[in-house]
Amino acid sequence: MWYMSRRGRARSHDSPRLSAVGANAPSAARALLEAGHWPSAYHLAGFAVECGLKACVAKQIRRYDFPPRTTANLYTHDPTKLLEPAKLVNAPAAAAVASAAFEVNWTTLKDWTPESRYDHSITLVKARDLYRAITARQNGVMSWIRQRW
Repeated sequence: MWYMSRRGRARSHDSPRLSAVGANAPSAARALLEAGHWPSAYHLAGFAVECGLKACVAKQIRRYDFPPRTTANLYTHDPTKLLEPAKLVNAPAAAAVASAAFEVNWTTLKDWTPESRYDHSITLVKARDLYRAITARQNGVMSWIRQRW
């Protein structure tokens, strides 16, 4: 992912920062879930996946590479749209064939949008389902992403 530095130079986000956010966000989502802040927990769980996928993209970009023409495709929060720049387009479908549990978890994630942070009607069940979908040890979305960053 690219951004402009203060000096006007194009720079890429480094994978370690994004992967650290992706790795830490699930525990923050859990704390919010336990505190009864279900909409915030739901949003943060989805945000963890977004950061994880962007870490996969950042890993592919070298420090002095020229930004690719498709840089605009990186400015999205939709996990399904981030699969293309992360070069993982067919990977969730392949994982879903291998594991029905992963398919359920990926399907649960696909309902998430960044606008969820404004949805105060999110229930405990919906927030807990997304949290479990991303944090399941064997077939969770975040463990699947971690294998690729």
